[in-house]
Amino acid sequence: MTTLDVTRDRARVPNRTLGVVRMQLINRQTYIWIPLIILGGAFALTLAIYAILQNAGIDGPKYGGGGQAPLWYFMVVGIQALTLTFPFSQAMSVTRREFYLGTLLTAALTSAILAGISVIGGLIEMATDGWGMNGYFFGLPWIWEAGPGGAFLLNFVAAMLFFVIGFWAATIYKRFGAVALTIVLVGIGVLLVAGLWLVGRMDAWAAVFGWFGSVGVVGLSLWGGLLGAVLAGIAFLTLRRAIP
Repeated sequence: MTTLDVTRDRARVPNRTLGVVRMQLINRQTYIWIPLIILGGAFALTLAIYAILQNAGIDGPKYGGGGQAPLWYFMVVGIQALTLTFPFSQAMSVTRREFYLGTLLTAALTSAILAGISVIGGLIEMATDGWGMNGYFFGLPWIWEAGPGGAFLLNFVAAMLFFVIGFWAATIYKRFGAVALTIVLVGIGVLLVAGLWLVGRMDAWAAVFGWFGSVGVVGLSLWGGLLGAVLAGIAFLTLRRAIP
């Protein structure tokens, strides 16, 4: 292989990776519009509840957890990103590495959009005293303890983590089948329950909650990013042998 051929191959990878991004975004409703509709719907319902509480004379701070609603859908998007578009990408002669990188880049772009909206919404809430009702949907105190940057990082990492969890589960399904995926998920559930039992047995709940409080938003985001990176690495190794 000549030097020119090597150069062409290196230039081909990012171009084809961006081609995967364009392929994933052909159906923009999956990555963009549906998450935004879910977020907007949760926001509207939450404000309606705040208004009802305000009219009932409840003037204290009101906090809602509806901002996490798109995250659960993002797990579904991670599954669909593999099960629906992976076979098509292979028919288009896209390598598995290019498909993997392009898909994660698409998820990162959407995660950044959601995180940006959350930060803008939080700033508006702080400027308007919670939409004039002392009600907060985006600007939850514990999320904003590290400021806008920390809030953006947490929202971005959370969206990516949920996507990667779905993508990782889909690679196991594609490679080993539904039975293997079920066994893995049940095994993880057993480990989580065992961990909860162990914490209770050792009467260590105060220490656990203290640790979460000590690491803060940035630390929690970094741990979440590490978990996402591990799952993404496993997903790539599994994808290399997955059947389209």
